[in-house]
Amino acid sequence: MTTLDRNGPSLRLGYNTNGLSGHRWEQALELMHAAGYRSVALTVDHHCLDPFSDAFPQELDRMQNCLARLGMTSVVETGARFLLDPRRKHEPTLVSPEKAQRGVRVDFLKRCIQIARALNSDTVSFWSGTLADESPRDVGFRRLVESLAPVIDYAGQHKVRLAFEPEPGMVIQTFDDFQELLSFVDAPGFGLCVDIGHVHCLEPEPVSKYLEEWQDRIFTIHIEDMIQGVHEHLRFGAGTIEFRPILKTLQRMKYQGSLNVELSRHSHIAPQVLVESYQFLSRLMADE
Repeated sequence: MTTLDRNGPSLRLGYNTNGLSGHRWEQALELMHAAGYRSVALTVDHHCLDPFSDAFPQELDRMQNCLARLGMTSVVETGARFLLDPRRKHEPTLVSPEKAQRGVRVDFLKRCIQIARALNSDTVSFWSGTLADESPRDVGFRRLVESLAPVIDYAGQHKVRLAFEPEPGMVIQTFDDFQELLSFVDAPGFGLCVDIGHVHCLEPEPVSKYLEEWQDRIFTIHIEDMIQGVHEHLRFGAGTIEFRPILKTLQRMKYQGSLNVELSRHSHIAPQVLVESYQFLSRLMADE
């Protein structure tokens, strides 16, 4: 039997709005729901819940109503490419050279925490950032620890969980890096966003090993195909990931969070890709 019922003891399949950047977000959610998804990863961006827009309060109300009408849960994602700086992708970050720059990212994450609380989202997902100024890693690590403190404190005050995502090329890119971070920064609501492709890309052991090892910390999961050693998000079947054992592991763990497809470079064919992705994953899950 399939295990997609959001009211049952199982995970919820979702899709990231960054993969439908050519659609109004209302249209995007309708397409997801029609395909079968019952979760959505909401990437806060110019076209979706822009917290710097004058129309933001009204848009947030519309989002609350839309999620309720469709019966979809949500995760708030923070990886928009040019939302904070129109000239530099993903900048500034928690490891940017200047404290004021890092403060821009901290302020943005606080706004996203407010959004997550208003939408009753599962978590807010974010990453460390890359060292654009080519500083040594230990310098970037200290910047990150300093920047995280007010974010974690703010999330705790608002009772919102934080899901930190190790990302290839960033200061925190592996589970070992995250373990090191935990020795400096930790809190009950500070967990992991695990990207299946990233794990396959960088880690030496099978993905399932890390899922089992870190299951108590996992708040949300991204999924897509990928080739080992190459950080490129691919459609299912275009990479080298064996998904059946991963899904079996999640079911054995009784993982109850969201499993959100992340294909941000496929917006031009989003209606096709979101359907084929749902069918691919749901078929594998139904076979178990």
